[in-house]
Amino acid sequence: MELWQVPLSFSRLRMFPFFDLAHYVASVLALKEQRGVVEVSVRSPLACWFSAMLYCFGGSVLSSLMLGEPPVAFLAKTINILLASSVWYLVFYCPEDIFCRCFSFLPLRLLVAGMKEVTRTWKITDGIAHADTVYKDACLIMVAVGWARGAGGGLISNFEQLVRGVWKPETNELLHMSYPVKVTLIGAVLFTLQRRQYLPIAKHNLVFLYTIFLVVFKVKMMLTRCASSPFAPIEAAVCQMFFGSQKTPSKVKGESATSSNGSSVCDQPSEQHEGAKKKTAKKTE
Repeated sequence: MELWQVPLSFSRLRMFPFFDLAHYVASVLALKEQRGVVEVSVRSPLACWFSAMLYCFGGSVLSSLMLGEPPVAFLAKTINILLASSVWYLVFYCPEDIFCRCFSFLPLRLLVAGMKEVTRTWKITDGIAHADTVYKDACLIMVAVGWARGAGGGLISNFEQLVRGVWKPETNELLHMSYPVKVTLIGAVLFTLQRRQYLPIAKHNLVFLYTIFLVVFKVKMMLTRCASSPFAPIEAAVCQMFFGSQKTPSKVKGESATSSNGSSVCDQPSEQHEGAKKKTAKKTE
């Protein structure tokens, strides 16, 4: 096979069963690392199972809701549900935690993480294609659905936490966007532009290049144990250029006058008044 045929052959890869299995393993392992999940698995296996399914199929649930389709449609994929449920059981209830110990081996964990990133590309492209059939040539809808399909597990994390009895609105992905959600949004924009022929590149070439980027940066972040986004410098420059500081001058003055013990300029007149009272009292004495 010639070199130019590699992207085309890569774009024809089938996700089931191996890549889907890697996605389920990586997702359920990430769920188990959340605080309090092991206790939930003992107290309520049904809630734990439902959280695992949201981790595995969150993109399908969210994209279906956005397109006005039944959010439980993913349950019709019986084989995928059984496969994901088997992974869930092995991760949480395998004797001596053997299953998780096997995947704590770094090379195996890197392999699973890389395969999961491959499925992200396919989810984005499938979401965009599906949105294009429902809303023809609606670019914003295509971007939104592709983003939801590729990063749905992160975008509905607050709902998944509610299933486990946890409410943390400050962890909303729209407030503090994680790297997977950001890179999925970028991918949704790129593949939408390519589908609308605004980007002069063949789809299989874009799929290949984008997936290579995902896998390389994911492996690099795991090896270096770096949680910061590679887009952070660009984000900081863009935000400073287009949005800048959102504080009003009066608010800035008020904050600069605030002392370290929490008192502000507004407290000073009362303090001066009390000091004047003490001086007059001393004079009368």
